[in-house]
Amino acid sequence: MSVTLGLVFVLGLLVGMPIAFTMGAAGLLALAVDGKLSLLSVPQRFFDGINSFSLMAVPFFILAADLMTAGGITTALLRCSNAFLGHIRGGLGHVNVMTSLMFSGISGSALADAAGPGAISMRMMEKGGYDKYYAASLSAASATIGPIIPPSIIMVIYALSDSRVTLGGLFVAGILPGILLALALMAVNHWMTMRHGWGGVQARVSWPERWRALWKAMPVLMMPVIIIVGIRSGVFTPTETSAVAVFYALFVGLFITRTLNTQVIGKVLVQSGLVTAAALLIVSMASLMAWLLTLLQIPQTIATAIAGVTDSAVMVMLIVMVFVLVCGLFIDTLPAVIILVPVLSPLADQFGIHPLHFAMAVIMNLTVGLITPPIGGVLFVITSVGRLRIERLAKAIMPLLLAEFVVLLCVVLWPALSTTVPAWLGYAR
Repeated sequence: MSVTLGLVFVLGLLVGMPIAFTMGAAGLLALAVDGKLSLLSVPQRFFDGINSFSLMAVPFFILAADLMTAGGITTALLRCSNAFLGHIRGGLGHVNVMTSLMFSGISGSALADAAGPGAISMRMMEKGGYDKYYAASLSAASATIGPIIPPSIIMVIYALSDSRVTLGGLFVAGILPGILLALALMAVNHWMTMRHGWGGVQARVSWPERWRALWKAMPVLMMPVIIIVGIRSGVFTPTETSAVAVFYALFVGLFITRTLNTQVIGKVLVQSGLVTAAALLIVSMASLMAWLLTLLQIPQTIATAIAGVTDSAVMVMLIVMVFVLVCGLFIDTLPAVIILVPVLSPLADQFGIHPLHFAMAVIMNLTVGLITPPIGGVLFVITSVGRLRIERLAKAIMPLLLAEFVVLLCVVLWPALSTTVPAWLGYAR
């Protein structure tokens, strides 16, 4: 069974079959070839994979992000960032990163960030005199902040895959790593613009204009605050928070920006439904494969192999991160979490690694994989939006990718980056 499962899975990836169908086909054929288990277990596992109350947060967060985007918040974020950072050398690059940082508080998805504000920022930078491939690479790199800053779709799936962590704890654990990632990208942007002389320096905006721009962006900036405060205070659960986010997005679009109407809301509902269906299909198919891996005792085999190499918790973390990174190059983030976390989290527990520390290292690792050639999903979104060549974009992103690896290494080596804020708020000891 294990040979059939692995062979079909690898062949599916090589021929370009969608990851959901690849996992489903691999599991189905493995069971059929083995013949010891009924094929009726396949639809049962598909259903069990998405039969969770907590998973309701996924469609609600997707809908909230789409409503806020349709409500015209991207323009407000860009104007706010430009008002505070546009006068600095490389200002439009900094605006790109800062807009992604703020947008991540509502999207929870790197792909959504890349296709939305990332694409707009990329065009702004091109008009401002930046090399178009550098502008595209910065948009791709800054989009990876999306799954790190709460809310985050990948964190919802992780919390379902590892009972040692809570969704609220994961949300606040991503705050410091997300900010550190943004600062690292800004540092590289400053160095690149100084080296190549890209972009001019805009006129400094007056403080009254800055405050007006900040005020217009405030409805967006309040979204993560409402989420974190609501969960921490116990007013509503993480799943209920996602529904609150939808109503808040509707309120902003209908009564503050006044850009939402019946027609726009109808289009948003259809778009969000398609994205949700794709995400939950991946989760459903991945649950079948994760179940089969458990039956084949693959988790125990991998854990024993890694534990046999070293007895150092730091070395275990580094080995696991290399393994996760390699897997993340070929597997999308959601199925990677469902498949890898049940395999690796018991190993982390065995070596006394803090659950939130391990979770943030894995989540950030998989997120960085989204911009790592040759497969990186965000790279393909950016090339599609900007009509660019993937090989040139892969070359242009290398300095930014190196900066993200440095931040990832910091998160792996210093647990406090992941556990300090949760400890302040009572989520970690």
